[in-house]
Amino acid sequence: MVGLGIVFWVFMFAVSSRVLGYFQSVEVIGDLLAHHLLSMVLLIFFSLLVFSHIITALSNLYLSTDLELCHSSPADLDELFLSRFIYTIADSSWMVIIFGLPVMMAYAYVYRPGPGYYVALFHLGFALIVVAAGIGVLFTMLLVNIFPAQRTRDIIMLLSIFLIVALYLMFRFLRPERLVDPDAFFSAMQYISALKAPDTPYLPSHWVTETLWKYLRGLKGEGTLLNVMLVWSSAVAIMVVNMWTARAIYFAGFSKSQEARKRRGGRKLLDALTTLAKKPLGDDLASIIDKEIRAFFRDNTQWSQLLLLGALVVVYLYNFSVLPLDKSPIRLEFLQNEIAFLNMGLAGFVLSAVSVRFIYPAVSSEGKAFWILRSSPLSAKRFLWGKYALYMPPMLLLSGVLIIATNRLLQVTPLMMLVCSATMFMAVFGIVAMGIGFGALYPNFGYQNIAQVSTSFGGLMYMIFTAIFLAIIIGLEAGPVYVIFMAQAKGSSIALWKWFLIIPSFIGVVIVNCVAVYKPMKIGTEAIEEYE
Repeated sequence: MVGLGIVFWVFMFAVSSRVLGYFQSVEVIGDLLAHHLLSMVLLIFFSLLVFSHIITALSNLYLSTDLELCHSSPADLDELFLSRFIYTIADSSWMVIIFGLPVMMAYAYVYRPGPGYYVALFHLGFALIVVAAGIGVLFTMLLVNIFPAQRTRDIIMLLSIFLIVALYLMFRFLRPERLVDPDAFFSAMQYISALKAPDTPYLPSHWVTETLWKYLRGLKGEGTLLNVMLVWSSAVAIMVVNMWTARAIYFAGFSKSQEARKRRGGRKLLDALTTLAKKPLGDDLASIIDKEIRAFFRDNTQWSQLLLLGALVVVYLYNFSVLPLDKSPIRLEFLQNEIAFLNMGLAGFVLSAVSVRFIYPAVSSEGKAFWILRSSPLSAKRFLWGKYALYMPPMLLLSGVLIIATNRLLQVTPLMMLVCSATMFMAVFGIVAMGIGFGALYPNFGYQNIAQVSTSFGGLMYMIFTAIFLAIIIGLEAGPVYVIFMAQAKGSSIALWKWFLIIPSFIGVVIVNCVAVYKPMKIGTEAIEEYE
């Protein structure tokens, strides 16, 4: 591990030095780029530190198993809180330091500052960590005082997911590809403005950036006293506020954290969903479907990932809306339909990625209670087909959104819309069937985390075979679709002998889809029946 750490540090240092050396060689905007890169790096590290301390403080201050012993000891509440605060800082900051130190040393290597830079980096870095820790711990105490700690953990996890989604969408909507397109800017000043990182004069990361930059520019810290005082006064102030807050509400929040979890709200909606799913099925499968739906929505780590899926779909569609098709030398109508046809492969890959996360673990999700199903009158075949019926509707809906919406954005011909929609409609049946079949062939009923199931050997095999399945379908349709499209574009009829090639190709697509549904489900059924 030490060796890998050294290799990582050397790699980060080499990459950062190379980038900064290139910036320094660029006149006019080189130092501007390096300055704002430093500001952006410190802002990112500060944000990561805040969220890391929020998550770690919840565990260290409220959910650790040794807290009952600590609170029953003669230790003063201030001593206990302060010790946990220091432990939280050490537990949450080491990873960010590992990632950040090579970058900071790369700045020192390129700009050759004096010893003041290293002193400022050490003490201001520590103060910045204290400020981030204070914000994170204070936010956690306030949140736990409103909600029980168990529910607070779920809320923090959702906030983290919202943050990831927001950052992902913000980065994509900024359209970074414009930075390599000179036509997107009308003047050098506009280009420089687009390169600037957000200016945040009221954040501690900004004060640290300005101080370090003065040393890097060889000014020996001139005019940095105000920024240094701002950072350290903020660190001391946040510590005092945390101590005051801890005396007022910390122990009350710890008492609330000992309460059992309660499931509130959403019961009527779950009852409606399960009733709707159970109507066309028998009582045996209905109970399986009922359990599957309820378990999915009760596990926040499962349904919260739908937010990430939603962000993926939004960015997926947005990418097609900003394609610069008008700048291509190829005729627009040909390019639009060609991209739409190839988009079936990309959409199929997205569907298989979603399937490997949600559908492939469907059999393994039964866990150690799987023996109850095997000892019940419910057959393995009926069990797997019930899982199949449950996951088909949402996958069909997702495929329809990906294909129909992107084709509308591309303004394809009705023929291409029909071919792509029908092809992906049939392909979904095979993608879901292979997810269920491979999940039954490579089950893992002893998992610690359900996410581990999708990253296993079986999940890898499923992704490989799904890619082969999609490649075969697209390969069979490529020739016939090209012939039909060209005939429509030229306004000519298709020769009779060509139909003897077109029709068997589409029949072959149907046969491949049927095999992709039947064979995995058959193999999965046999594997479940023989499982010991």
